[in-house]
Amino acid sequence: MGADGPLDDLRELTRRLRAECPWDREQTARTIVPHTVEEAYEVADAALADDPAKLRDELGDLLFQVFFLSLLLEESGDGDLDEVTRAVHDKLVRRHPHVFGEAEVRTAGRVRQRWEAIKAEQEGREGVFHDVPGSLPALLLARKVQRRAAAVGYDWPGLEGPAAKVREELDELLAELRRAGRPAPETEPDRRVEAELGDLLFTVVNLARFVNVDPELALRTAAGRFRDRVEEAERLAAEAGQTWVDLDLDGQERWYEQAKAALGSAERG
Repeated sequence: MGADGPLDDLRELTRRLRAECPWDREQTARTIVPHTVEEAYEVADAALADDPAKLRDELGDLLFQVFFLSLLLEESGDGDLDEVTRAVHDKLVRRHPHVFGEAEVRTAGRVRQRWEAIKAEQEGREGVFHDVPGSLPALLLARKVQRRAAAVGYDWPGLEGPAAKVREELDELLAELRRAGRPAPETEPDRRVEAELGDLLFTVVNLARFVNVDPELALRTAAGRFRDRVEEAERLAAEAGQTWVDLDLDGQERWYEQAKAALGSAERG
């Protein structure tokens, strides 16, 4: 083990891989970042699954991404791991004056508001939507721009506002659907339908923000729940001597409801 323990060992391992592994030698920040994003999602999956062993493993993979990208900065003369570490340390201290200074902030909401104010006042961030990365998944992008708007006071005063807006946008979408009808498969959508559907999704994200739900994680969980139910329905149908894909919709729905009840009972038990 290195003089500074496991972190030093990982730093040296990263350097050796960069020097001696043909694949690692060829990598750039552009080629590595897709792996970084993938590892971040795998960390999220492990955390949502409440699997500490898996979370430890995935955090290690993500940590290696940080070490590798920091090494690329070092090679280009634009910084190194120590500089990255010092910068984030100093930034966190600066943005938490209620912990490291004299400021008093008693709620999580006020912490977020103060955080945004510090970025504007001390770090020269200009504009409401400064440094919002366009590469974010759409649900997270929507939530981030909504949070930025809320940080400067442009927000609903209560839950009734975003809830009513969801109903309003749904009504507008349904009106456009009645006008346009369903398009033929593999054709471009009606532009007005597309716009109204986008507005509805945006308002649902806003409602999720109001109730402290991460829309990305909620949707991923819902998709996983649907997948599990369909797979269980297919299994139950097979046990009864029926083939899921040969059933009509009513037959599939009956098995789906049984699967839903069975999985719900298992989760409660």
